[in-house]
Formats: sequence, structure tokens, C-alpha cells
Amino acid sequence: MTATETAPDDVPACLAAVAARVALSARDVGRDPASVSLVAVSKTHAADVIAPALDAGHRVFGENRVQESKGKWPELRERFPGVELHLIGPLQSNKAREAVELFDVIETVDRPKIAEALAAEIARAGRAVKLFVEVNTGAEPQKAGILPGDADAFLKHCRGALGLDVAGLMCIPPADEQASPHFALLAKIAAANGVPALSMGMSSDFELGIQLGATHVRVGTAIFGARPPLR
Repeated sequence: MTATETAPDDVPACLAAVAARVALSARDVGRDPASVSLVAVSKTHAADVIAPALDAGHRVFGENRVQESKGKWPELRERFPGVELHLIGPLQSNKAREAVELFDVIETVDRPKIAEALAAEIARAGRAVKLFVEVNTGAEPQKAGILPGDADAFLKHCRGALGLDVAGLMCIPPADEQASPHFALLAKIAAANGVPALSMGMSSDFELGIQLGATHVRVGTAIFGARPPLR
């Protein structure tokens, strides 16, 4: 554990505090707190840091990397049934088979090649994996995601030609801009295409995401502390 990582004994209290903030934010805008899923982002944290959150009853977690997740989640899932594991990091097409086998929700469908690979692997495995399309709301050239102007056509391609059940949209607003216009844009694209779920908001802005319709918020630092460096 690093100096900035939350001590395992403190994780349940941090988790409870975040869950309380999620519930309050939902109630403040007249929403049922149960309509918002807290995705505890456990990427780069070891199993002994994650286990206290599982002991406390939490079951929805987010990871960035297929390989890292393969190293810790099969054993954790044996100990703690009922886990819903989200892939929230970039996916390479050659990892599609492993991702479909391991994850329950893949939030980063960001280009036709990935959508096609996932369609093939979902059909092969017969698993009902939920898919979210990642939208690059800030049109940042260094960032993954479908451009907003291409989102309607991409969703039509995923649903029609590929037969995919797209459950939601996800975005990560530019770090140097207000998040609210990006969250509002994502909600507008979702409404226009009949997409029910919105994954938007992280540790610094999840309450704003809830105000603007998020059904999933991805919170890591506020629960587990700063991420340890990758080795």
C-alpha cells in the first residue's frame, strides 16, 4: 500500500460515505437512489484492498485492463458471489474473447472493429454482456470514443448490422472543461436513440452526473484513495 492509497480497514467507511452522497444527490433531483449504480473503480488496487468493499456488501466494480483483472477477479468472485464487473478502460480487439468471458459490462465500445469483435465473441460464448458506447464528447484527438456527430450512425450499425444490445453510453469529459455540457450532450444522444443507461461522473463530479441523469457513476479515488503506480 502506498502513502496515498486508502488503508483496507478504511475502505468500508469511504465506500459508505460515497454511497450516501450518491443517494443524497439522487434524492435532491427527485430520483430513486436505486436508479444510480455506484461502480467502485478498483483498477490497479490489489485484492486485499478490494476485499473489504466486498465484505461490506458492494458488488459493482470497474477495471481498466483485461490482463490485470484476470489476475485478481476470478479468485475474488469465488469468494464473493454476485459481482458485476465493468470494463471501463480501452479494449483491443485481440482481447475481445477474454473480455467477454470476464466482464459483465463493457463500457468502452469505441469503434467499429471493437463492436464487430465483440459481436462475434458474444455470439460464440452465448453470454449476455451489456455494452456501452463510449462517446468522445470533447472531440479530443488523443482520446478514444465515437465522435458525437457519428454516434447515431454507429449505434444504428451496432444494433442493426451487428445485432448488439447497446445498454448505455459513457463519456469522460475533457479535464480542463466544465463537465456539465458534456454530460448534457451524452444524455441528449441517449434520448435521441432510446439508450437507457448513462455512465458519467467520477470522484470529482459524480454528483453533477447524477443531476444530469447518470445511471452509473465510476468512483475510485474517493473509495480506495489514489491509485498506486503501475509496476
